[in-house]
Amino acid sequence: MHHLAAQWIVRLLKDRNIPFQICGGLAARGYGADRALNDIDLFVPDAHFATVVQAGQAYLSKPAAHRCEEGWDLTYVQFKYEGIKVEVGNAKGAHIIDAARQSWVPLDVDFDRYETVNLLGLALPLMLKEDLIHYKSKLARPVDIDDVRAMCESAC
Repeated sequence: MHHLAAQWIVRLLKDRNIPFQICGGLAARGYGADRALNDIDLFVPDAHFATVVQAGQAYLSKPAAHRCEEGWDLTYVQFKYEGIKVEVGNAKGAHIIDAARQSWVPLDVDFDRYETVNLLGLALPLMLKEDLIHYKSKLARPVDIDDVRAMCESAC
């Protein structure tokens, strides 16, 4: 069902010419991690965030809100499509916790820097591998460390 959710969000974004980057587990999978996907995570530029929220109203499961938990500090919205969570973060002001230093660090998403990878039957723009490894290493949650190991084993 992830492919249906991915098709939905990609169509919604591309139809509106909204740049985006896939991050999280799906991006890690694109770079060699082999784990179950729980959701689809991506970022859009601040200027487009309200448009995404409005365009996806029919599938809204959690309204746009500020979230500060599980190592993330950002504004995001959650949709549910065919039973799959699709979480869209606003790239402006997003932070993650640096577990080693116990401090918040910016999550700089550069929409001009990405790699296109074929996943779920789509050509998806993934956060660059080195950026994804950098951020997942800082979070230091078990799933993130497993992702980093898997990505590094596949030619890091």
